[in-house]
Amino acid sequence: MSSIPLIKLNTGASIPAIGLGGFTPDPSIAGAEKWFLNAFQVGTEPYVGAAVRASGLPRGDVFMTTKLPWHHTKDVARSFDDSLRNLGLDYVDLYLMHFPQSVEYPRGYDGPADFEELLTKLKVVDTPTFNETWAEMEKLPTSRTRAIGVSNFSIKTLEQLLQTAKVVPAVNQVEMHPYLAQTELLEYCLKKGIAVIAYSPSGYEKVRSDPTIVALAARYGVSPTQIILAWHVARGVSAVPKNADPERQKENMNLPALRTEDVASVTALDRNKRIVNKLGPDGKLHGCRTAEQYGW
Repeated sequence: MSSIPLIKLNTGASIPAIGLGGFTPDPSIAGAEKWFLNAFQVGTEPYVGAAVRASGLPRGDVFMTTKLPWHHTKDVARSFDDSLRNLGLDYVDLYLMHFPQSVEYPRGYDGPADFEELLTKLKVVDTPTFNETWAEMEKLPTSRTRAIGVSNFSIKTLEQLLQTAKVVPAVNQVEMHPYLAQTELLEYCLKKGIAVIAYSPSGYEKVRSDPTIVALAARYGVSPTQIILAWHVARGVSAVPKNADPERQKENMNLPALRTEDVASVTALDRNKRIVNKLGPDGKLHGCRTAEQYGW
Protein backbone atom coordinates (compact mmCIF):
# COMPACT_ATOMS: atom_id res chain seq x y z
CA MET A 1 0.00 0.00 0.00
CA SER A 2 1.20 3.53 -0.77
CA SER A 3 0.92 6.67 1.32
CA ILE A 4 -1.34 9.46 0.10
CA PRO A 5 0.81 12.10 -1.61
CA LEU A 6 0.37 15.87 -1.65
CA ILE A 7 -0.20 17.74 -4.89
CA LYS A 8 1.57 21.08 -5.23
CA LEU A 9 -0.55 24.04 -6.33
CA ASN A 10 0.74 26.98 -8.35
CA THR A 11 0.40 29.08 -5.19
CA GLY A 12 3.08 27.03 -3.46
CA ALA A 13 0.53 25.36 -1.17
CA SER A 14 -0.21 21.64 -1.30
CA ILE A 15 -3.50 19.74 -1.43
CA PRO A 16 -3.98 16.11 -0.37
CA ALA A 17 -4.44 13.67 -3.24
CA ILE A 18 -7.46 12.19 -1.45
CA GLY A 19 -10.11 14.37 0.22
CA LEU A 20 -13.72 14.07 1.29
CA GLY A 21 -16.60 15.54 -0.68
CA GLY A 22 -19.79 16.73 0.95
CA PHE A 23 -22.06 18.40 -1.61
CA THR A 24 -25.81 18.09 -1.38
CA PRO A 25 -28.67 20.63 -1.53
CA ASP A 26 -30.70 18.56 0.93
CA PRO A 27 -31.03 19.89 4.51
CA SER A 28 -30.59 16.30 5.72
CA ILE A 29 -26.87 16.96 5.25
CA ALA A 30 -26.96 17.87 8.95
CA GLY A 31 -25.58 14.38 9.47
CA ALA A 32 -22.48 15.44 7.60
CA GLU A 33 -20.85 16.84 10.72
CA LYS A 34 -20.59 13.32 12.10
CA TRP A 35 -19.09 11.75 9.01
CA PHE A 36 -16.68 14.60 8.36
CA LEU A 37 -15.55 14.26 11.96
CA ASN A 38 -15.01 10.52 11.37
CA ALA A 39 -12.83 11.40 8.40
CA PHE A 40 -10.67 13.76 10.46
CA GLN A 41 -10.17 11.02 13.01
CA VAL A 42 -8.64 8.40 10.59
CA GLY A 43 -22.24 19.74 1.43
CA THR A 44 -23.19 22.18 3.24
CA GLU A 45 -20.95 24.71 4.86
CA PRO A 46 -22.32 25.05 8.42
CA TYR A 47 -21.92 21.35 9.14
CA VAL A 48 -18.52 21.07 7.49
CA GLY A 49 -17.28 24.04 9.48
CA ALA A 50 -18.70 22.54 12.67
CA ALA A 51 -16.81 19.31 11.98
CA VAL A 52 -13.55 21.20 11.52
CA ARG A 53 -13.98 22.88 14.87
CA ALA A 54 -15.08 19.68 16.61
CA SER A 55 -12.16 17.68 15.21
CA GLY A 56 -9.65 19.37 17.47
CA LEU A 57 -7.17 19.49 14.60
CA PRO A 58 -5.14 22.66 14.03
CA ARG A 59 -6.83 24.69 11.29
CA GLY A 60 -3.67 24.49 9.20
CA ASP A 61 -3.97 20.68 9.09
CA VAL A 62 -7.30 20.82 7.27
CA PHE A 63 -7.53 21.84 3.60
CA MET A 64 -10.96 23.44 3.20
CA THR A 65 -12.61 24.09 -0.17
CA THR A 66 -15.93 25.73 -0.94
CA LYS A 67 -17.56 27.17 -4.05
CA LEU A 68 -19.19 30.26 -5.50
CA PRO A 69 -22.70 29.13 -6.55
CA TRP A 70 -23.52 29.72 -10.20
CA HIS A 71 -26.41 32.05 -9.22
CA HIS A 72 -24.12 34.26 -7.09
CA THR A 73 -21.84 35.40 -9.89
CA LYS A 74 -23.11 38.99 -9.55
CA ASP A 75 -22.39 38.95 -5.81
CA VAL A 76 -18.94 37.38 -5.43
CA ALA A 77 -17.80 39.32 -2.35
CA ARG A 78 -21.16 38.93 -0.58
CA SER A 79 -21.36 35.21 -1.35
CA PHE A 80 -17.81 34.63 -0.19
CA ASP A 81 -18.47 36.46 3.08
CA ASP A 82 -21.60 34.36 3.57
CA SER A 83 -19.61 31.18 3.01
CA LEU A 84 -17.03 32.08 5.65
CA ARG A 85 -19.83 33.03 8.04
CA ASN A 86 -21.62 29.73 7.40
CA LEU A 87 -18.41 27.80 7.89
CA GLY A 88 -17.50 29.74 10.98
CA LEU A 89 -13.94 30.01 9.69
CA ASP A 90 -11.57 32.91 9.09
CA TYR A 91 -10.41 31.61 5.73
CA VAL A 92 -10.71 28.79 3.21
CA ASP A 93 -7.80 27.16 1.44
CA LEU A 94 -9.51 27.07 -1.95
CA TYR A 95 -12.49 28.92 -3.42
CA LEU A 96 -13.93 27.67 -6.71
CA MET A 97 -16.21 29.13 -9.37
CA HIS A 98 -18.84 26.41 -9.67
CA PHE A 99 -19.59 26.61 -13.41
CA PRO A 100 -18.43 28.57 -16.47
CA GLN A 101 -21.76 30.39 -16.68
CA SER A 102 -24.24 32.48 -14.71
CA VAL A 103 -27.82 31.56 -13.87
CA GLU A 104 -30.72 33.16 -12.02
CA TYR A 105 -33.55 31.69 -9.96
CA PRO A 106 -36.98 33.14 -9.14
CA ARG A 107 -35.85 33.68 -5.52
CA GLY A 108 -32.80 35.65 -6.64
CA TYR A 109 -29.77 35.53 -4.37
CA ASP A 110 -31.45 33.03 -2.04
CA GLY A 111 -31.56 30.58 -4.92
CA PRO A 112 -33.56 27.37 -5.24
CA ALA A 113 -35.74 26.14 -2.40
CA ASP A 114 -35.20 22.47 -3.23
CA PHE A 115 -33.38 20.13 -5.59
CA GLU A 116 -36.18 20.16 -8.17
CA GLU A 117 -36.07 23.94 -8.39
CA LEU A 118 -32.29 23.77 -8.56
CA LEU A 119 -32.50 21.98 -11.89
CA THR A 120 -35.81 23.14 -13.38
CA LYS A 121 -36.29 26.81 -12.52
CA LEU A 122 -32.91 28.19 -13.46
CA LYS A 123 -32.47 30.78 -16.18
CA VAL A 124 -29.16 31.18 -17.99
CA VAL A 125 -28.01 34.79 -18.23
CA ASP A 126 -25.28 36.30 -20.35
CA THR A 127 -23.83 38.57 -17.67
CA PRO A 128 -21.61 38.51 -15.86
CA THR A 129 -19.40 36.39 -18.08
CA PHE A 130 -17.15 33.92 -16.31
CA ASN A 131 -14.22 36.20 -17.20
CA GLU A 132 -15.92 39.01 -15.28
CA THR A 133 -16.74 36.72 -12.36
CA TRP A 134 -13.13 35.56 -12.22
CA ALA A 135 -11.96 39.18 -12.12
CA GLU A 136 -14.10 39.66 -9.00
CA MET A 137 -12.72 36.48 -7.44
CA GLU A 138 -9.19 37.79 -8.05
CA LYS A 139 -10.04 40.72 -5.76
CA LEU A 140 -10.73 38.47 -2.77
CA PRO A 141 -7.97 38.88 -0.16
CA THR A 142 -5.49 36.04 -0.03
CA SER A 143 -5.68 36.16 3.74
CA ARG A 144 -9.25 34.87 3.46
CA THR A 145 -8.90 32.49 0.53
CA ARG A 146 -5.44 31.07 -0.01
CA ALA A 147 -6.18 30.00 -3.60
CA ILE A 148 -8.90 30.43 -6.20
CA GLY A 149 -9.89 28.00 -8.91
CA VAL A 150 -12.65 26.84 -11.19
CA SER A 151 -14.96 23.87 -11.57
CA ASN A 152 -16.47 22.19 -14.63
CA PHE A 153 -14.18 24.05 -17.03
CA SER A 154 -13.01 22.49 -20.30
CA ILE A 155 -9.97 23.31 -22.41
CA LYS A 156 -12.20 25.65 -24.42
CA THR A 157 -13.49 27.60 -21.42
CA LEU A 158 -10.08 27.64 -19.74
CA GLU A 159 -8.59 29.14 -22.89
CA GLN A 160 -11.29 31.83 -22.82
CA LEU A 161 -10.63 32.51 -19.14
CA LEU A 162 -6.86 32.75 -19.55
CA GLN A 163 -7.27 35.48 -22.16
CA THR A 164 -8.17 37.93 -19.39
CA ALA A 165 -7.13 36.26 -16.13
CA LYS A 166 -4.44 37.93 -14.06
CA VAL A 167 -4.30 34.88 -11.78
CA VAL A 168 -4.04 31.40 -13.28
CA PRO A 169 -6.56 29.11 -11.54
CA ALA A 170 -4.89 26.91 -8.95
CA VAL A 171 -7.38 24.11 -9.57
CA ASN A 172 -9.96 22.85 -12.04
CA GLN A 173 -12.46 20.53 -10.36
CA VAL A 174 -14.30 18.31 -12.81
CA GLU A 175 -16.25 15.09 -13.04
CA MET A 176 -13.61 12.44 -13.63
CA HIS A 177 -13.66 8.66 -13.29
CA PRO A 178 -12.62 5.67 -15.43
CA TYR A 179 -15.61 6.10 -17.77
CA LEU A 180 -14.76 9.82 -18.12
CA ALA A 181 -10.96 9.86 -17.99
CA GLN A 182 -10.61 13.35 -19.54
CA THR A 183 -6.98 12.64 -20.40
CA GLU A 184 -6.61 15.56 -22.81
CA LEU A 185 -8.03 18.01 -20.26
CA LEU A 186 -5.79 16.60 -17.53
CA GLU A 187 -2.69 16.97 -19.68
CA TYR A 188 -3.68 20.52 -20.63
CA CYS A 189 -4.24 21.56 -17.01
CA LEU A 190 -0.97 20.06 -15.81
CA LYS A 191 0.88 21.85 -18.60
CA LYS A 192 -0.68 25.15 -17.49
CA GLY A 193 0.13 24.55 -13.83
CA ILE A 194 -3.51 23.93 -12.92
CA ALA A 195 -4.11 21.03 -10.53
CA VAL A 196 -7.09 18.77 -11.24
CA ILE A 197 -9.57 17.61 -8.61
CA ALA A 198 -11.98 14.81 -9.50
CA TYR A 199 -15.50 14.85 -8.11
CA SER A 200 -17.65 11.71 -8.25
CA PRO A 201 -14.26 10.02 -8.69
CA SER A 202 -15.43 6.41 -8.36
CA GLY A 203 -18.13 6.75 -11.00
CA TYR A 204 -20.59 5.18 -8.56
CA GLU A 205 -21.69 1.55 -8.79
CA LYS A 206 -21.83 1.68 -12.58
CA VAL A 207 -18.04 2.02 -12.79
CA ARG A 208 -17.11 0.17 -9.61
CA SER A 209 -18.78 -2.97 -10.97
CA ASP A 210 -16.90 -2.87 -14.28
CA PRO A 211 -15.22 -6.30 -14.82
CA THR A 212 -11.78 -4.74 -15.25
CA ILE A 213 -12.09 -2.83 -11.98
CA VAL A 214 -13.44 -5.88 -10.14
CA ALA A 215 -10.62 -8.08 -11.47
CA LEU A 216 -7.96 -5.57 -10.43
CA ALA A 217 -9.53 -5.27 -6.97
CA ALA A 218 -9.30 -9.05 -6.56
CA ARG A 219 -5.69 -9.11 -7.79
CA TYR A 220 -4.57 -6.39 -5.34
CA GLY A 221 -6.80 -7.60 -2.51
CA VAL A 222 -8.62 -4.27 -2.14
CA SER A 223 -12.04 -2.80 -2.95
CA PRO A 224 -13.01 -1.48 -6.42
CA THR A 225 -13.12 2.04 -4.98
CA GLN A 226 -9.53 1.70 -3.77
CA ILE A 227 -8.45 0.68 -7.27
CA ILE A 228 -10.15 3.71 -8.80
CA LEU A 229 -8.75 6.14 -6.23
CA ALA A 230 -5.28 4.63 -6.72
CA TRP A 231 -5.71 5.26 -10.46
CA HIS A 232 -6.47 8.94 -9.79
CA VAL A 233 -3.42 9.26 -7.55
CA ALA A 234 -1.21 7.60 -10.18
CA ARG A 235 -2.35 10.20 -12.71
CA GLY A 236 -1.55 13.12 -10.40
CA VAL A 237 -5.20 13.90 -9.68
CA SER A 238 -6.70 14.82 -6.32
CA ALA A 239 -9.95 12.89 -5.75
CA VAL A 240 -12.75 13.86 -3.37
CA PRO A 241 -15.02 10.86 -2.83
CA LYS A 242 -18.12 11.33 -0.70
CA ASN A 243 -18.39 8.60 1.91
CA ALA A 244 -20.19 8.56 5.25
CA ASP A 245 -18.84 5.20 6.43
CA PRO A 246 -15.80 5.44 8.77
CA GLU A 247 -14.32 2.13 7.59
CA ARG A 248 -14.66 3.11 3.95
CA GLN A 249 -13.03 6.44 4.72
CA LYS A 250 -10.05 4.58 6.19
CA GLU A 251 -9.88 2.36 3.10
CA ASN A 252 -9.82 5.46 0.89
CA MET A 253 -6.63 6.56 2.65
CA ASN A 254 -4.93 3.18 2.20
CA LEU A 255 -4.38 2.64 -1.50
CA PRO A 256 -2.34 0.17 -3.56
CA ALA A 257 0.45 1.38 -5.83
CA LEU A 258 -0.81 0.31 -9.25
CA ARG A 259 1.49 -1.10 -11.90
CA THR A 260 1.88 1.12 -14.95
CA GLU A 261 0.04 -1.38 -17.13
CA ASP A 262 -2.86 -1.49 -14.67
CA VAL A 263 -3.16 2.30 -14.68
CA ALA A 264 -3.32 2.08 -18.47
CA SER A 265 -5.99 -0.63 -18.39
CA VAL A 266 -8.21 1.55 -16.18
CA THR A 267 -7.67 4.58 -18.41
CA ALA A 268 -8.63 2.41 -21.40
CA LEU A 269 -12.14 2.07 -19.90
CA ASP A 270 -12.82 5.68 -20.93
CA ARG A 271 -16.15 6.10 -22.74
CA ASN A 272 -16.41 9.89 -22.46
CA LYS A 273 -19.47 9.09 -20.37
CA ARG A 274 -20.80 11.66 -17.94
CA ILE A 275 -22.72 10.19 -15.03
CA VAL A 276 -23.37 13.31 -12.95
CA ASN A 277 -23.59 16.18 -15.41
CA LYS A 278 -25.43 14.37 -18.16
CA LEU A 279 -26.90 16.11 -21.16
CA GLY A 280 -30.69 15.93 -21.41
CA PRO A 281 -32.82 14.86 -24.39
CA ASP A 282 -32.53 18.45 -25.65
CA GLY A 283 -28.77 18.05 -25.85
CA LYS A 284 -28.25 20.53 -23.03
CA LEU A 285 -27.13 20.26 -19.42
CA HIS A 286 -30.10 21.05 -17.13
CA GLY A 287 -31.70 22.80 -20.10
CA CYS A 288 -28.89 25.37 -20.08
CA ARG A 289 -26.20 24.96 -22.67
CA THR A 290 -24.91 22.44 -25.15
CA ALA A 291 -21.82 20.28 -24.97
CA GLU A 292 -20.27 22.46 -27.67
CA GLN A 293 -20.81 25.61 -25.60
CA TYR A 294 -19.18 23.98 -22.56
CA GLY A 295 -16.34 22.68 -24.70
CA TRP A 296 -17.18 19.04 -23.98
